[in-house]
Amino acid sequence: MIIRQKNKKMSSLNFPLFKTKIEGLDKRFDITSPSGRAEYFEAKAGPEIKKLKGYLQENSFIAYLLGKKNSGKGTYAKMLAEIVGNDKIVHLSVGDMIRDLDEVAADPEKKKDLVAFLEKNYRGYLHLDEIMEALEGRSTKVLLPSELILALVKKKISLMPKKAIFIDGFPRSMDQVSYSLFFRDLMGYRDDPDVFVMIDVPEAVIDERIKYRLICPLCKTSRNLKLLATTKPGYDKETERFYLNCDNPECTGARMGTKEGDELGIGPIKERLKNDEDLMRKAMTLYGVPKIFLRNSVPVDKAEEFLDSYEITPEYTYELQADDSIKVGEKPWQVIDDEGVASYSLMPPAVVVSLIKQLVEALGIK
Repeated sequence: MIIRQKNKKMSSLNFPLFKTKIEGLDKRFDITSPSGRAEYFEAKAGPEIKKLKGYLQENSFIAYLLGKKNSGKGTYAKMLAEIVGNDKIVHLSVGDMIRDLDEVAADPEKKKDLVAFLEKNYRGYLHLDEIMEALEGRSTKVLLPSELILALVKKKISLMPKKAIFIDGFPRSMDQVSYSLFFRDLMGYRDDPDVFVMIDVPEAVIDERIKYRLICPLCKTSRNLKLLATTKPGYDKETERFYLNCDNPECTGARMGTKEGDELGIGPIKERLKNDEDLMRKAMTLYGVPKIFLRNSVPVDKAEEFLDSYEITPEYTYELQADDSIKVGEKPWQVIDDEGVASYSLMPPAVVVSLIKQLVEALGIK
């Protein structure tokens, strides 16, 4: 259930609150495990999931994920695929696709195939030779032409016939919004609906996701000291700081570390975050495209009405004991949202419940 509060702007984008709490449903689900999430989604959105699965037997759609950097776009799309079937939904990260071009440009055979494809499908003002030269020595800070991105997305989608596709990282500008609404006609997707999925996350949430992020140096598993602890915390007496050891069962349990620059939080990407928000604001005014609004925060004074307690992101605390063991505490993570309101951040499954119910409505599934 989506509810807007009258006469009070609840976020910088004014996204509505979504109620996931169901009166009379008192069971506490373990939404950190696949089996627990399966039970949770069946209880919270069973009828809608059934409708969506039925729809995807014969139909597909293209959803454009619009949100600030580190807002959880990939997480939500992949969790939806977990629910309705990975054979029906695919998450297409344009950022990953572009980064893969480095490998393609360095491999003569892959480069040859790419050039042959672009000769047939690329339509733009920059000469193809210039594009390939730029790719071979490309700086990650160089913005590739929209026409090239469209051609590359087209190539990727051609390998995913009749799957619902969540495109993450495109469009990145309003001209790309215009292009992207038409490129699928070239692909045989002309009967599929377009949907904008917009994600609003307070910058305070993004900031702490970055500042406390940890990566395993061996298996590259990602965790967060404050928000997503492992089962193996440690304490460094020299620095007097707590840390996490990797608990991936396929890893040897290495000490997890930070990425250079993460301690700065959102500082280096402030301009990027503003551009992302501006794009969402403009896309919200575009006619003819259904829009889904996902909100990753609920004011503290509304939480009991709208959420179950286990749907709130926990904050982990650590206390060194006399025997050098570590006591791990847990409490609801409270942040100040972009409007200065004390709020709770939501666990991904709660946001995905909102996605499922709004998607069924946006697609007109009966």
